[in-house]
Amino acid sequence: MKAGAKIYYTSRWARIRWLALRRDGFACVRCGARGRLEVDHVESIRRAPERAYDLGNLQSLCQSCHSQKTNEEMGRAPSLVQIAWKTAVAELARPQMEGTKQCLRV
Repeated sequence: MKAGAKIYYTSRWARIRWLALRRDGFACVRCGARGRLEVDHVESIRRAPERAYDLGNLQSLCQSCHSQKTNEEMGRAPSLVQIAWKTAVAELARPQMEGTKQCLRV
């Protein structure tokens, strides 16, 4: 059972969650994404159960940023393959200068 399982099903959590989302402008505080957001404990419930309902300990994150934060906290660094793909996609997304050809380095 998750450390905060009992907390997440209370009306108190529903209220504080809504306040955190509203405070953060209903956007991810890391990347600015809107849509389905999760409210994250900056300091985990496992480490600081007394801060479970502390608005100052909460932040709105999109699913991607929340997963990334959790992986960082758990010591799961991205693999070299993931880093290579992310770099390749970023390079392809960069606007080309007019008159130049883009080639892929293999």
